[in-house]
Amino acid sequence: MYRPLLKYCGNRSFADWKTVMSSSCDYVGLIFAESKRKVTSSEVKKWIEKQPVVNAKKIVGVFVNESVENIVRVAEEVPLDVIQCHGKEPPLLLKELKTRTKKEVWKVIHHGEHSLSEMKLFHGVADGYVIDSKQKGKWGGTGISFDWSHIPSYINEASAQAVPCWIAGGVNANNIHSLLNYEPFGIDIASGIEEKERKDETIIRTIEKRVYNCANNVS
Repeated sequence: MYRPLLKYCGNRSFADWKTVMSSSCDYVGLIFAESKRKVTSSEVKKWIEKQPVVNAKKIVGVFVNESVENIVRVAEEVPLDVIQCHGKEPPLLLKELKTRTKKEVWKVIHHGEHSLSEMKLFHGVADGYVIDSKQKGKWGGTGISFDWSHIPSYINEASAQAVPCWIAGGVNANNIHSLLNYEPFGIDIASGIEEKERKDETIIRTIEKRVYNCANNVS
């Protein structure tokens, strides 16, 4: 039975935090980089005090071209399970992060002509990959998907490296059926679960119903 893991990313308020904590997602993403969804470690600490993590959900901290020192500092203040490098970080930086934090480190690969070659550079270093859309001037959260016909090649490369492959970029309730046909390990959603820039319980329930229906082979 196939059922992808779900990551709800870009939670920007305590209201968002409560919403995703009451959902069935497996991972909760927090963006510590310049973005309309940016949060600070002090904010997140307060959220966790008021609403602790439930149901073994894991926390992912998203960083873009950040220094090792700053990432380590956030990881010491917030109970991150995973560090997600979303910029142009080199393999050596990921290695240092893994050594310093003892946490999983994922690398985002922006879909493009040289994406598979880039994945190969992180073989043996990245603990997982998130394949996202490439949009000029933006690192993610655009609500725009890439050409999903390329997904099998990304999944195959990740499998060859024995690590998981997540798909991000423009996933929403209307197109998730199509994405499920490719059977990615995980699905990463930010704007696709928002209404008026807030995480929306109704949209989340719709997406989860479609994912679980797929797992149970219900059309």
